[in-house]
Amino acid sequence: MTERPVVLFVCVHNAGRSQMAAGFLTHLAGDRIEVRSAGSMPGDQVNPVAVAAMAEVGIDIAGAQPKKLTDDAVIASDVVITMGCGDECPFFPGKRYEDWVLTDPAGQGIEVVRRVRDEIRARVEELIVSLGV
Repeated sequence: MTERPVVLFVCVHNAGRSQMAAGFLTHLAGDRIEVRSAGSMPGDQVNPVAVAAMAEVGIDIAGAQPKKLTDDAVIASDVVITMGCGDECPFFPGKRYEDWVLTDPAGQGIEVVRRVRDEIRARVEELIVSLGV
């Protein structure tokens, strides 16, 4: 692992779960961890309900843009966190992979998205501890 770990969050559309996780990790770890996110089939925009749920806890992800997952992004990462992208996520030996099973916030109301957000925050906090930063 590099001195400053690189974490990549991946979900299908890179519009909800992975964007919320990236927002939390950036907010909680600051510059101690390099944070990236991508999607196997990126959407056009970040889910507005996810943006609203994150704003409720003081984190602004409104300016984020969904990005296409590339092999290069995986290769450049120390830790790859997948969230429902299934077989679309490339696997490279030597990387630390975690699969976080989370409800997809797409099409969900704010109550469901809040629960997903809170679960993501708890997992991100555990991730930071496990990285020792």
